Amino acid sequence: MWIITRYLNSNISQFEFKTEDEAREALKNMKDGCNILSEVVYFNDPCFQVA
Repeated sequence: MWIITRYLNSNISQFEFKTEDEAREALKNMKDGCNILSEVVYFNDPCFQVA
C-alpha cells in the first residue's frame, strides 16, 4: 500500500493507493503544500515469515 501525506494550510491529509504508479501519478498533480510518498509494509505478510 502507498500513502501520500500532504501538509497544506496547517492541515494534514492522507491519501491511500494500491499501486506505486497510481500514487506517483497523483503526486504529480499535487503542486501545493508539502507532499510525502510512503510505502506501507506489513511484517505479517507471507514473504516475511520465517519457516
